[in-house]
Amino acid sequence: MKDLVLIGGGHSHAIVLKMFGTKPLPGVRLTLITDVLYAPYSGMLPGHVAGFYDYGECHIDLRSLCEFAGCQIFVDRAIAIDLSKNLVICQTRPPVNFDLLSVDIGSTPATLLVPGAAEYAIPAKPVPEFLISWNQLISARQNHPEKPLRIAIVGGGAGGVELALNMQSRLAKKAGLGNGFNAGILREDGRVKEEKLEIHLFHSGAELMSGHNKRVRRRLKEIMISRGIQLHLMEKVSAVEKQEMREITSDARCPMPSYQISCESGLKLECEIVFWVTQASAANWIRESGLATDSNGFMQVSDCLQSVSHPNVFAAGDIAAMVNYPRPKAGVFAVRQGKPLFENLQQFLLKKPLKPFAPQSQYLALIGTGNKRAIASRGNFMWESPLLWYWKDWIDRKFMQKFSNSTHI
Repeated sequence: MKDLVLIGGGHSHAIVLKMFGTKPLPGVRLTLITDVLYAPYSGMLPGHVAGFYDYGECHIDLRSLCEFAGCQIFVDRAIAIDLSKNLVICQTRPPVNFDLLSVDIGSTPATLLVPGAAEYAIPAKPVPEFLISWNQLISARQNHPEKPLRIAIVGGGAGGVELALNMQSRLAKKAGLGNGFNAGILREDGRVKEEKLEIHLFHSGAELMSGHNKRVRRRLKEIMISRGIQLHLMEKVSAVEKQEMREITSDARCPMPSYQISCESGLKLECEIVFWVTQASAANWIRESGLATDSNGFMQVSDCLQSVSHPNVFAAGDIAAMVNYPRPKAGVFAVRQGKPLFENLQQFLLKKPLKPFAPQSQYLALIGTGNKRAIASRGNFMWESPLLWYWKDWIDRKFMQKFSNSTHI
């Protein structure tokens, strides 16, 4: 019996499990080590933030998927790999032995270099922790719509921009502002009491979304400005500090924490919550385990998704860095790697030649703007239409349906 151990329930591993369920391999014992039972699907998360999808619609039930695949599941967090003994070291349970290992644990925003960011900012990844904080904010907003709220988002890539637009859409609805952009709350006498929602986005670059073409960058900047999202470009955040507890309004007796963002330019902003959506970084234990990594700590893999230093270790998704095909950290690549990863894991176990995989050089990004519209971006191409959002919705729902039944991928 050979032990194939999967660390992480990312998109690639979800596809691997589904394909093992439809094409099992005799003599192989499957084990998934995951710290969550429901894996978020990145394509639908902005829509979930905006309130278009509920939790179940945008999460993969890993327990049910493991049952389908005949895979045992250990709910724990992997914290190291002992490559000399072929053991995965977990946070709470005993070490897990493997003959073949695959890693798909995603990435997290790089925060450690900015003082206070790791302590006080909420990173966009890991997604489960982010959603806990986001749901707490939604609940507080619903219970106290009279209180003003200032949100800071650090990072002006596609993730930060999409998060800002979808957060604004959801919070405006919760406050009863309709589409609500730049609106105030009316008092009983009919006068506007105060502005209730501010969103500030900080970006160290001169332009948003540097990975996209000029038309896309310009259009999304226009949309954000038109909705009152305050952009702070060419502003590098240098510190996040917690302020004294303070009362929000004269008639509110419930204080809440406040944070101050400081930039290298001298700009300072006080806000109630800080979200961090900067460049992705890798878990430290990948490099510390002795696996070959790139300068950012991501595992270096060959065209077959196999570690360049340890043949019995594979990787996919954000944590993997294909040596010959460097690509952005985007969910579309993790989805495309699922089938090649499955095939090469089986080929390895059968002692057959591995199959190289070449990811596409360009990909179509569908960027939701929080109002059931989307912008398509690919190379120098841009298109904006409500039809794009419904197309994206159809694509995402079709993908998720694969994990709710026994349909072949």
